[in-house]
Amino acid sequence: MKILALDSSGIVASVAVVEDDTLLAEYTVNYKKTHSQTLLPMLDEIVKMTELELESVDAIAVAAGPGSFTGLRIGSATAKGLGLALKKPLVAVPTVDALAYNLYDAQGLICPIMDARRKQVYTGIYRFEEHQLMTLKEQWAAPIEELLEELNQRGEMVTFLGDGVPVFRELIAEKLQVPYSFAPAHVNKQRAAAVAVLGSIYYKEGRTETAMEHIPEYLRVSQAERERAEREKEQKPAGTKI
Repeated sequence: MKILALDSSGIVASVAVVEDDTLLAEYTVNYKKTHSQTLLPMLDEIVKMTELELESVDAIAVAAGPGSFTGLRIGSATAKGLGLALKKPLVAVPTVDALAYNLYDAQGLICPIMDARRKQVYTGIYRFEEHQLMTLKEQWAAPIEELLEELNQRGEMVTFLGDGVPVFRELIAEKLQVPYSFAPAHVNKQRAAAVAVLGSIYYKEGRTETAMEHIPEYLRVSQAERERAEREKEQKPAGTKI
């Protein structure tokens, strides 16, 4: 089975191809360029370097969110375009699940944190049992202090990863009362290889969709939508029912 995977859900852009138990190629960039500039050239480079026939892939896995609204739209549009052109199914892989999968068979709790602004994170709580990723709490958007309180209540060792770590490292040190650590650089951000491997698992389970069906999972409304709702609320006449 051959899976092409894309992840542009955060500050990292990543493309990978996994065939059975072999990572054929992965191209990951964490630099100040927009994903619209990087994602397709990265895919093109992988195709050239591995002499990949895109028609040979079984499915296209994509980090489906949460994450950057713009990044998710770019990844979704790219995956949908490939799916339509190649007539291949898509596998939507939750972004936070894929992040957790970077720490395969780690001990204790795994807690990815993505900076969602306004002192919030996109997060989830996971552990590995018998070599399988177990979801203790599905990905959700939460204030960072609420997450830390829940982790304190669980009372177990935690490993953090994600782009929220440098943002909230000091607060974690201040508020967390259980043993914790931070994942090292090679596994602490999004990697399309993890999306591809999880995608292959989900593909075997029949968790696929068509390109037309795929919709990113934002978890909350965008900043622009919030501001528009606030303006509309302010413009309503006094006494108007909302």
